[in-house]
Amino acid sequence: MEDRTDGRNANQLRPLGCSRTILNRAHGSARWSQGNTLVLAAVYGPKAGTKKGENPEKASFEVIWKPKTGQIGKQEREYEMILKRTLQSICLVNVHPNTTTSVIVQVVGDDGSLLPCAINASCAALVDAGIPMKHLAVSISCGLMEEGSIILDLTKSEEEKLKAFAYLVFPNSPLSVIDKVHSSKEEPIEHGIITSVSYGAMPVSGYFDCLERGRAASAAISEFLRRSLQKQSSDDASRASQ
Repeated sequence: MEDRTDGRNANQLRPLGCSRTILNRAHGSARWSQGNTLVLAAVYGPKAGTKKGENPEKASFEVIWKPKTGQIGKQEREYEMILKRTLQSICLVNVHPNTTTSVIVQVVGDDGSLLPCAINASCAALVDAGIPMKHLAVSISCGLMEEGSIILDLTKSEEEKLKAFAYLVFPNSPLSVIDKVHSSKEEPIEHGIITSVSYGAMPVSGYFDCLERGRAASAAISEFLRRSLQKQSSDDASRASQ
């Protein structure tokens, strides 16, 4: 297929950016960018008590989505729910029972792949806040072209033109801190998928192509996230020793 409007090939991701500890009053925070899509995530908590309807024997999460402009709508409510479920699935919810951790997502720029960008930002912010996690997670968008080819990391214009696309969340490589007691109760998902959201009419074969291509691309995002977290940790350690 031809190169895309921004000059990338089908498998090429936009430039990634990640920085942590950017908000002084939050317990953890991160800025994540993919091209011109930019999201800030702030974590507050865990604080005592769970909201009505939550299991007090486990830690709960709430996600508050703040659009760049205007009021929150149906799409943003759906994003809140997907993000909440994703974060609950990667965190150790038995470590701090009867607590609530709030994740505030602020959209700064939206040029496509907004939910994956928000998931990546939230994951980095949870690490910054020291929230106990089974593993990291990385998210990618995959689009199905008319002729059946797959493109990655969609821009806004691509999402509007494509007949079908998916947002996928994969576990980062299994550098897990989880112990055997927890792992025996949980499904091993090192080779699986955490979250999948599809839009439009996508044939099964196209979906599996998206999964395969997305999983391969997630390795590059995982490596970028790990390097970013390690660099910030070493920078923090060097500042502390001065």
